Amino acid sequence: MTNLTETREVLKNYLKARIPLVVIRSMERNRCADVLASLAGEFRQMPFYIHTRTEGLKQLSDGMLVSEDASLPAAIDYATNLIKRTEYVNFVFTDVEELDDESPTSRHFAELARLAEAHAGTIIVLSEKPVWTGLGRLGMSVTLDLPDADEMYSVIAGLVDQYRGQVQIDWDAEDVRAAAGILSGVTETEAMNVLASLIAGGTLTRDKLRELSEYKDRILGDLAGIERIRLSEDYRVGGLKNLRTWLSKRERLMIADYSHTKVSPPRGVLLVGVPGCGKSLSAKAIASDWNLPLYRLDMAAVLGMYVGQSESRLREALETADRVAPCVLWIDEIEKALASGGDGGTSRRLIGQFLFWLQESTSRVFMVATANDISSLPPELTRKGRFDEIFFVDLPDPADRAEILRMYFTSICNFDLPPDLEGRLVQATDSFSGAEIRAVVDEIGLTMYADDRHAMYDDATLLQFFSNTIPFAHSNAEDLDEIRAWGRTRAVPAGTEQLYDATPRGTTVPGRRIVMT
Repeated sequence: MTNLTETREVLKNYLKARIPLVVIRSMERNRCADVLASLAGEFRQMPFYIHTRTEGLKQLSDGMLVSEDASLPAAIDYATNLIKRTEYVNFVFTDVEELDDESPTSRHFAELARLAEAHAGTIIVLSEKPVWTGLGRLGMSVTLDLPDADEMYSVIAGLVDQYRGQVQIDWDAEDVRAAAGILSGVTETEAMNVLASLIAGGTLTRDKLRELSEYKDRILGDLAGIERIRLSEDYRVGGLKNLRTWLSKRERLMIADYSHTKVSPPRGVLLVGVPGCGKSLSAKAIASDWNLPLYRLDMAAVLGMYVGQSESRLREALETADRVAPCVLWIDEIEKALASGGDGGTSRRLIGQFLFWLQESTSRVFMVATANDISSLPPELTRKGRFDEIFFVDLPDPADRAEILRMYFTSICNFDLPPDLEGRLVQATDSFSGAEIRAVVDEIGLTMYADDRHAMYDDATLLQFFSNTIPFAHSNAEDLDEIRAWGRTRAVPAGTEQLYDATPRGTTVPGRRIVMT
């Protein structure tokens, strides 16, 4: 049963029970009006009226205008007088402002609802926001969610079938189902506009499915807290074999059909570890490999200066992520936004809201969160079950460094490393992160370009480039020890093996002691 069907049944029961006030939470006024019009057809003995700003007050069944004055006060006066004279009358109000807080308008509607209760009438309010508590407690509410995949399938199939034979349409039922999955999260009107635009082009071939995500992105536009990251290159990650193997199994699960099971799509991963070892690059690589849009949750844009503002913005951002699904959602350095501090409890509330969404959301949003300062991570975030897995990203081992060197020398310098030079560079880059190797190879490529060289430098010169770099592992040895000590017991290695001894520097390993006399 779709949400539309469920909402219709709830509204039907509310009307039969003569609930004096019914609030329908939705951003789709026309879709709500269609549901109410169908119910008006069933309750023919009850008059239904609807008010809109542009058309004024009309009968819902036939659209006949009942008042020349299109203003809201005039509609409220008409409803007040008719409810006093007639029982079982229903009035639908759309686009009413100032109902989310106590105001003259919300108090006026509260009085109207009390009047309706005395005469078996019903006031129906369409609103995107919750209404003032003093008003809402006088009646009942119901939420009409955006069309789900099943409802979207019916909408798309109906439009596509309407134009078969008039234009070239190659889509079969499976293609329509795929289109419905992509467009889930937009309104019915928005979906119809997208499909109508494609059909107007004269063809509806299978390659048009790729354009749907782009259309969806244009619809949503620039939304608070969510930034679309354009994937302009073929992102590759060297090493991290355990992580890459684990991700390859999740790719299929992101596109699986869960409609007849209780299985939920993958939630995502938390990547912690040494800076510069591929955590952020992995988020881009996942989106690129899975052919999914990548969105970055900008926590700096979420945090506000007023009480409650940050929580509201985070909720809106996460709801937006649900709407743009299927996608990869990347939160870089998550500990900076969710670390506890002297902020009046805002961080704790953000953590609670974020974890609730992470636990309850069933949309196809694959979360990739990264963290460098693991000491700031709240314990609630690392509890088993929050993410599908927590991976520790360490410095690349010799095999991984060889892969990274080959990858960057080929892509940046257009040069294939001979085996003997590769081995010497692997030794020279001991304790280097992937980002540090990339930085040195970038420097080599830029220097070659500046010197107008068409051939690679000799081996000694190449080795000199790397010897001039002091890696993070040497300059911040104590920080590295702390990071590794945390990752050894709390996360799964992202690479093939652990490279380190987690014993902090300056300590000794307990062992047998011999007393010499």
